[in-house]
Amino acid sequence: MEPEVKEHKETSPMTSPVNNNHSIESNLTYSSLSEDLAFVDNEVVEKLTEGLISHYLPDLQHSKLALQELTQNQVILLDTLEQEITKFGECNSLLDINALFTEAKYYHNKLVNIRKEMMMLHEKTTKLKKRALKLQQQKHKEALEREQQREKELERERQLIAKPAKRK
Repeated sequence: MEPEVKEHKETSPMTSPVNNNHSIESNLTYSSLSEDLAFVDNEVVEKLTEGLISHYLPDLQHSKLALQELTQNQVILLDTLEQEITKFGECNSLLDINALFTEAKYYHNKLVNIRKEMMMLHEKTTKLKKRALKLQQQKHKEALEREQQREKELERERQLIAKPAKRK
């Protein structure tokens, strides 16, 4: 694995927004860096790379495992949270159902009371009808008795009236 060396483009002092002294210093730094890189042995670079990787790789792998575990825990927490939200929704619906049952019980009691009242009113009307029928029958009977009494009085008066005797 060879490191990639990027070439530095030199810009003229006329096109560069940086002042001349700074650009000369940076050109010198880049040129000395590229000279140093040219003398570095590939084997040394390879060993340094392997050392760097072997130094940081276990920590990175451990971090990767920790992140995977955290991700799994987060998924579990999200599922648990979703279940709790569902439970709260069910509790709210249970409260609504309880309210409906309470309301149904209230109206059931109201209907029972209305039914009792209607039965009481039915009994009263039945008694009143019987009483009215008895009174009607009694008045009818009294009217018949008065009529009979009057007819008897008329018959008695007819009998009391003198009748001329028949001639023979």
